[in-house]
Amino acid sequence: MSSFEYLALMGACLLITLPLELVFSARVYRRWKVLIGSLIPIVLVFSLWDIVAIARDHWTYNPKYVTGIHLGDLPLEEIVFFIVIPICALLSYEAVGTVLEFFAKKAKSRKRGNDGA
Repeated sequence: MSSFEYLALMGACLLITLPLELVFSARVYRRWKVLIGSLIPIVLVFSLWDIVAIARDHWTYNPKYVTGIHLGDLPLEEIVFFIVIPICALLSYEAVGTVLEFFAKKAKSRKRGNDGA
């Protein structure tokens, strides 16, 4: 595993979930203010959690698997993880909501059609 594979994996996660925005109208990237407002607490809380855990030697990051770029005590990959995974989760959540709403409307229109027969 090279030092850039983890970043590539995070990029792949975003790429794989991108169709949810485009095809299922997940509306995550289009509402960037809401997205940023959702990400800030997640990134802050989990970054602080990791900083404390690193300071207490609860865990470390093997330099063999990270790029060596750090923001404070945190490797870049960890911060990218805290951003990418919530985005993918929001995309999935919004896409499922869109699909469920579509089927609910379809079922409702069928019911209305059957009521008039």
